[in-house]
Amino acid sequence: MANATCPRGNEQNSWDETHFGKMGSYYINRTFFFDVHPPLGKMLIGLAGYLSGYDGTFPFQKPGDRYEHHNYIGMRGFCAFLGSCLVPFSYLTVLELSKSLSAALLAASILIFDTGCITLSQYILLDPILMFFLMGAVLSMVKYNSCADRPFSAPWWFWLSLTGVNLAGAIGVKFVGLFVVLLVGLNTVYDLWELLGDLSLSLVTLGKHLMARVFCLILLPLALYTAQFAVHFAVLNKSGPGDGFFSSAFQSRLIGNNLHNVSVPEHLAYGSVITMKNLRMAGGYLHSHWHLYPEGVGARQQQVTAYLHKDLNNLWVIKKHDSNTADHLDPSHSVEFVRHGDVIRLEHKETSRNLHSHQHEAPMTRKHFQVTGYGINGTGDANDFWRIEVVGRKAGKRIKVLRSQIRLTHLATGCILGSSGKTLPKWGWEQVEVTCTPYVKETPNALWNVEDHINPKLPNISLDVLKPSFPEILLESHMVMIRGNSGLKPKENEVTSKPWHWPINYQGLRFSGVNETDYRVYLLGNPVVWWLNLVTIGLYLLMVTCAVVAMKRGVQLTAELKGITWDTLLKFCAGRLSCSVGRRVYTYGTLALMLLIVYRLFDLDPDLLPLFQYTCKQFSSPQECLSSPEFLDHIRKVMLVIDAAVTHLENLSSLEEYLVNLGKKHQAVGVKVDSFSAVGESLMFMLEKCLGTAFSPDVREAWTRLYGAVVKAMSHGWDARKEGK
Repeated sequence: MANATCPRGNEQNSWDETHFGKMGSYYINRTFFFDVHPPLGKMLIGLAGYLSGYDGTFPFQKPGDRYEHHNYIGMRGFCAFLGSCLVPFSYLTVLELSKSLSAALLAASILIFDTGCITLSQYILLDPILMFFLMGAVLSMVKYNSCADRPFSAPWWFWLSLTGVNLAGAIGVKFVGLFVVLLVGLNTVYDLWELLGDLSLSLVTLGKHLMARVFCLILLPLALYTAQFAVHFAVLNKSGPGDGFFSSAFQSRLIGNNLHNVSVPEHLAYGSVITMKNLRMAGGYLHSHWHLYPEGVGARQQQVTAYLHKDLNNLWVIKKHDSNTADHLDPSHSVEFVRHGDVIRLEHKETSRNLHSHQHEAPMTRKHFQVTGYGINGTGDANDFWRIEVVGRKAGKRIKVLRSQIRLTHLATGCILGSSGKTLPKWGWEQVEVTCTPYVKETPNALWNVEDHINPKLPNISLDVLKPSFPEILLESHMVMIRGNSGLKPKENEVTSKPWHWPINYQGLRFSGVNETDYRVYLLGNPVVWWLNLVTIGLYLLMVTCAVVAMKRGVQLTAELKGITWDTLLKFCAGRLSCSVGRRVYTYGTLALMLLIVYRLFDLDPDLLPLFQYTCKQFSSPQECLSSPEFLDHIRKVMLVIDAAVTHLENLSSLEEYLVNLGKKHQAVGVKVDSFSAVGESLMFMLEKCLGTAFSPDVREAWTRLYGAVVKAMSHGWDARKEGK
């Protein structure tokens, strides 16, 4: 608990701080990086560090490293502040939903004493930021629902707009924020459906309601979400560790990247020297070298791989399949451009061997064909021929450097050149395997783009004109994030958990500390809180089941009891369980509700306490009265009166004599007719708390009329006693 208010408690770099703290440093240094999550959370961490004086120089290499003189408090303090906001958010949300101070305090207390929430909020993590926006969205949604009777008022617009802002924040931190988008979406659909059934609203008014929600809950979040990426790309304008995850065209916009401010010929021509980069995430360059495949690994020919770094062995010469390169380099010959659908050869510049494939199996990937370098000084055979195709282009169109996505189809076998992503053994210098797949799939593994392009016969243009537009880099970044998320797998020997472990708090997670001398932090939720949540969820499901079964068996539930309420469960136990246990559940449960009425009565009119005298006993406090056996017996009698009134709802006149005599008894002990107004208010208070939203204005009116009829009949007892009857 102490560490929740003092982010300096552990001065070691802990758990995922190595990732998110480092990313905050990247923002301060404006260095481009890649992450599988949207940028908002990391941007806020970087901003907090920058404003608090952190200079972005701590390396964040591994958990356990000490921060020493680096000012990390601002980043931790920011996350701790957002984590602490969850407590008032939960309090206000539950208070708005239940109108119960006790329920709201309980919800807030659960978060205050949950050790898991406290631990997560102390460190430089995305979790407290994500939870802040998630709970903020729910609170805003609940608040604008409460303004439904004042549509288009200032509070209604404020909470509706704030809901949209929080939705953008939740998605902008992690994609799991889409779950709160689903929640708000379902609430909105239900809200609009109810409005559609309100015949008092005109179609113009319905249209206004629809457009207000479209603007605040769709357009506003999308605009804010897009703005986050605009800021992200504007700030991270320097080359960094994330370059290789993106296309060559994307990299050309980064200062310090070898493609930045470079001039190359725009369209591909025969005789050009090129490099080709695979479009899979962290895809390498098409590469070859003098080394051969070892014995027993396909044909013993020159290795072709994908290499992640710039190298002279990445250079290839593009030729026509039936001509010599020298013809195209002859100044007297005109330039001939490569077009979509052409059959070409690729000659490795350093070794003069052609890109080649055949039906020998690839070294690592089964059922894929081996790709090799074959031939001498550019001469080979028909297995060196490839058809070059551009995704989404028509035959005869030119091929652009950087921008065109190329597919190379082997003419003899019909397979497609691609990178499997698998790392070759030491004989392959641990480079990435290149294969020819017979399974035609439109995946990044089988797509390439031309990056470097050298041809002295063509004019150079600046790559600035080929830089992608903002919508293009926005789309590309999302495609890379999606591929990155789908590729996340546990590392070898990494401790993992299963989904069923999470709700039962099966095991925790070590944040920092590897020996007895270290400051050790272990993430584990409070078992009491977590297991209590499971029990309450189970009880709710039980109540739902009981209500559904009861109605299926023909139990006639009144309108106020058709919701999933406490009294629904009690009535089912009394009516359907034959054993005495069921009847006791109903009796004691209803007794608890009656105690709520009387406790509220004493709260409204403390002067009524002396009227509750049993065997001349005086009570000094309401609590003492409520706990006495005599009072509990009195409550049972009150229950009988209410039950009799409800049972004879259609014929209250039959209870006239009974209620008049009851009025005489109350008048005899000093009760005044005026006191029944406080009793009626207490009854309505209990019904509102128990029935919740089911206690509609019509239900309140029905109970008010019933209670008024009972009081009117009892008041005749006062009149009769005065007349001496």
